[in-house]
Amino acid sequence: MSTVAAAPTGSNVKRHPGLALAVISCAQLMVILDATIVNVALPTIHRALHFSAASLEWLITAYALTFGGLLLFGGRTGDLYGKRRMFMVGIAIFAGASLLGGFATDQAWLIITRGLQGVGGAIASPTALSLVAVNFAEGRERNRAMGIYSAMSGAGGAVGLLLGGVLTSYVSWRWIFFVNVPIGAVGLVLAPRALVESERRPGRLDTPGAITATAGMLSLVYGLTNAATHSWGAVGTIAPLMAAAVLLSAFILIELRSPAPLMPLSIFAARNRAGAYLMMLTLGMAVFAMFFFLTQYLQNVHGYSAVRTGVAFLPMSFGIMVSAMATARLLTRVGIRRPLITGPLCALAGLFWLTQLTPTSSYLDLILPLLLLAIGMGQCFVPLTVAAISGVAHEETGLASALLNTGQQVGGALGLAVLGTVAISSARHYITAGVATLHRPPTVALINAGITHGYTRATFVAAAIMAASLVISLLMIRVGEVGGPDGVGEVAAAEVLGSVA
Repeated sequence: MSTVAAAPTGSNVKRHPGLALAVISCAQLMVILDATIVNVALPTIHRALHFSAASLEWLITAYALTFGGLLLFGGRTGDLYGKRRMFMVGIAIFAGASLLGGFATDQAWLIITRGLQGVGGAIASPTALSLVAVNFAEGRERNRAMGIYSAMSGAGGAVGLLLGGVLTSYVSWRWIFFVNVPIGAVGLVLAPRALVESERRPGRLDTPGAITATAGMLSLVYGLTNAATHSWGAVGTIAPLMAAAVLLSAFILIELRSPAPLMPLSIFAARNRAGAYLMMLTLGMAVFAMFFFLTQYLQNVHGYSAVRTGVAFLPMSFGIMVSAMATARLLTRVGIRRPLITGPLCALAGLFWLTQLTPTSSYLDLILPLLLLAIGMGQCFVPLTVAAISGVAHEETGLASALLNTGQQVGGALGLAVLGTVAISSARHYITAGVATLHRPPTVALINAGITHGYTRATFVAAAIMAASLVISLLMIRVGEVGGPDGVGEVAAAEVLGSVA
């Protein structure tokens, strides 16, 4: 999958650069904001559709796993069948799934549509970035377009927090899905008129690889999640974990033998690059679940509204963006190794601080460690992106950067499954012990204390995962020449802000 390509010749589409950029950017904003717009509505959806605590996690993991697991596959479809065509296919799937999700009446319905949204996003997002290169000439025009595209990607997280809160509080949680429909419809109407189609490349899709990888990760997360409601020895836990082992092993064998592998294993040969992928996986595992937990904490324990919750998280979103941009400017002077040590250290300190939360903690007790966490994460994104795409062949830059996003999404889904299991089990044991001591049904105060206890236990585990990320940095990331083919800086900027969102 390549993100940099020359505009094809002989296209019958009259160029409209402004309209083309608007279509691409709005579609990307729609996909990116969906990662956060649902978070602030989770407690409302929980009550409306009677989700269990374990099932609620699937509203996040279903999207993250299908989006991350099929990201490489989606980009490859653009190479083979035309980037504009597949961009439109991705938008159509995403908008259609959003419409169905808005009408959901039960858990299974909404979870399935979230997974379909991830499928659409996995096709639309990589082709959107590629279309910037296809539709804008290299140089100042493309740099300007890439800057606007990056800004939209970076703003997606903050917009999602605000929009999700406003729609949930003042309209209905269903509109966090319905809002995607008119955006998608406008994009589908304008895309053929505004976007130049790319040249198709010969080749084949690694469909078996995509199926086994995604199914394997879904089975793994399902097994880990079941451990919270059953036990580690239950059939419902062991069977999906065994299926995951078989499917993921099959995926490795397929990639080794495929003439056109979805994920060429040779991409991991460089030490810095392999370290960057491992770090992004562990960073996603450690941090992704924090938004899920703290949204529940603010609304269920402190009684925040959805709007107030969205606003409460804005400093963290902006903190990551500011830290990432500051790191990008310093990178030529300090190199990639230093921020990949100080970043995990800051994030680790923030996570340990969050383990001190109680049911009566103030907002200041929450936002200060979150800002420390944001500074640390921001320091990591840019150097990880540079380490991932430096030294690769020009045509493999897209693959290298997409793998980083895949690691983040898959790591986040795995982390939420593991940490969610820890949180649910710890909360249940705490409340059960409290009931046994008090010899009466659990009070609201005991339930809130149990919920908070579960989240802080899970945060301890998240801190341990973050410590593992620091160890990976110390052992694998080395100072060396950080360079790459022309266009690396443009791709890095876009991918960094996409990760920030």
